[in-house]
Amino acid sequence: MPADFNGSWARDYARGDKVNQVFQNAVWQLSKRRERNGHGVPFASERDVATLIPIARLAELITRPDELTISQTEHEILVERRDDFSLQCAFFDGVAKSVESVFGRESCGWDGKRLISVHDMPDGLRVMHRFHVSDNRRELRVITTVSSSTAPMPITISHYYWRYEKNPRKFQCIETLSMKRVCSTGNLEL
Repeated sequence: MPADFNGSWARDYARGDKVNQVFQNAVWQLSKRRERNGHGVPFASERDVATLIPIARLAELITRPDELTISQTEHEILVERRDDFSLQCAFFDGVAKSVESVFGRESCGWDGKRLISVHDMPDGLRVMHRFHVSDNRRELRVITTVSSSTAPMPITISHYYWRYEKNPRKFQCIETLSMKRVCSTGNLEL
C-alpha cells in the first residue's frame, strides 16, 4: 500500500474549514457566476441557494466526527468514525473492489499516496473522501466533497487530524437485554 494510515486520529480544530464559511464562499461564487453570465444582479438565485443548503448540511453531518481510528492491512483499510458510520476499502491482489448495494456504489483507490473513497448514491448524490497522511505520519488531512446533480456546485470541506496514542479502556462494557449496560474492569463474557 502506498501509505500507512494506521492509528488513532483526533481532529485539530485550529485548522481546517468551517462549514458556515464554506457555504458563504459557495454562495459568493454563485453570485459571481450569475453576474458574469449577464444576469446583472450580483446575488445568487434563491433556487441555487435552496439546492445548495441540503448538500452543505449533509457535508456538515458527514464531517462532524472528531475522532478517527484507522486499521490497515494488506487487504483492507477500515476508517472508524466515532459516533458515525465507518468507511471500508477492500483490496484484492492490490486492486480496490467496488461494492454495490441499495444505497449505491462504493469504490476506493489510490491517487499517489492519497486514499480516495467515493460513494455514488441514487439520484446523483456523490460523497468523496480523500485521505492524505504527512510523511512523518503525525498529521492526517481529510477532504470531503459532497455533490449532487440537483445542486449548482459541490461543497468541499477539509479537516486536519493529529495522531495520538489511545489509552487502553479502564472499563469493558456490553449491552444486555436483561441488565441493560454491564461494565467491568476485567474481560466480559456472555
